[in-house]
Amino acid sequence: MKVLITGGAGFLGQRLARRLLDEGALPGSEGRTQPIDELTLLDVVPAPSAGDTRVRSVVGDIAERRVLEDAIDPDTCAIFHLAAIVSGQAEADFDLGMRINLDASRQLLEVCRARGHRPRVVFTSSVAVYGGALPEIVRDDTALDPRSSYGMQKAVAELLLADYTRRGFVDGRVLRLPTISVRPGRPNAAASSFASGIVREPLAGETAVLPVDPATRLWLLSPRAAIEALVHGYALDASLLGDRPIVNLPGLSVSAGQMIDALRAVAGDAAAARVVYRRDERIERIVGSWPGRWDTTRAESLGFIGDRDFVDVIRAYLADDAPRT
Repeated sequence: MKVLITGGAGFLGQRLARRLLDEGALPGSEGRTQPIDELTLLDVVPAPSAGDTRVRSVVGDIAERRVLEDAIDPDTCAIFHLAAIVSGQAEADFDLGMRINLDASRQLLEVCRARGHRPRVVFTSSVAVYGGALPEIVRDDTALDPRSSYGMQKAVAELLLADYTRRGFVDGRVLRLPTISVRPGRPNAAASSFASGIVREPLAGETAVLPVDPATRLWLLSPRAAIEALVHGYALDASLLGDRPIVNLPGLSVSAGQMIDALRAVAGDAAAARVVYRRDERIERIVGSWPGRWDTTRAESLGFIGDRDFVDVIRAYLADDAPRT
């Protein structure tokens, strides 16, 4: 079988690719496990192959149909749609966010529809689809009310995938990811970038800025748990999802202050002291509109598993991704 990962050169895309290559097989459209013969990584920059002959890198603009037609053929049974413009960048550049987060998502589904082979499509959505006056605990069926362009784009793409699934064009499932922490590398344009920076930078001996009130709650998931959720979500039989192929994934509800406390528990007072509070109203407005707690009863009944606590998340980062000195 052939597998496609959009955003395949990115952090999660690369991590998912390694996981799938190690696994070596996935359920096909009929539920029968098949070996992965080809893994296509689509992105605007070349994705490394790690010397694996099964890997094919496609470089191009995902919003262009010809690029998607090159990446998707009738043998492409599995698609992980991770490509996106992150929250802060989508808010700053409306046209770019619309082109990649919304127009490209519909174009991908249209190519699948034209191929006529009903591939299984996993789409990564976000807590940003919620906003406004939220209940204390958000459920899968809580009304969407995004307060950012990014959240709106993700919400519309969710509805598109759900309808293309209802019509039988694809076998889709939407996984609403909590904010991923701790990401390796450097800060990016996401409004939630600080959720990694306030751990990653102090552990490297650098100062980090906390742009929101320490009491601000976030819904978090480690990269390790996120990859397991993507693979598990793909493997789920469609009958288990019923008529609602959208799932809020398990995560940790923690405040920014509690994240710093966990950093102190793992790395000591000196590391925690490297976090400096400097309020940014734009970031606080975006992140403050997101839910801090979810009801994940349905996800857990479907077999999804989150992290135990944020101390474990930090230790997973140190084991998996922190630079070696």
